[in-house]
Amino acid sequence: MTFTVTHAEREGNGVCLRLAGELDLGAAGTLNAEIDRLTAAGARHLLLDLNELTFCDSTGIAAFVRGDNLAVARGGWLRLSGATGRVDRVLRITGLADVLRYQPDTVDPRSSSAV
Repeated sequence: MTFTVTHAEREGNGVCLRLAGELDLGAAGTLNAEIDRLTAAGARHLLLDLNELTFCDSTGIAAFVRGDNLAVARGGWLRLSGATGRVDRVLRITGLADVLRYQPDTVDPRSSSAV
């Protein structure tokens, strides 16, 4: 399955990125490039909607951490939302759910639960 990332901008330097497919070694560069582009353009609050993400390996986890580091360096944050099945389990087992304040139902990066 292919990997896609689309985004919708929100008020207050917020962006919601929707990830779909399999986030693995071959796809992590695509996510990294999109996060780089958005943060360079001034986005500080990144919400990654994982509802349609079917797989995530260690390079995907590394991309999430890297994205959070970039956002934090600019005074912002990266949050995760909507993971299901194996992706949800990986987030919880690795501890990333706690580190990135994973909210299964968050849909707006400016919501109080995302901050």
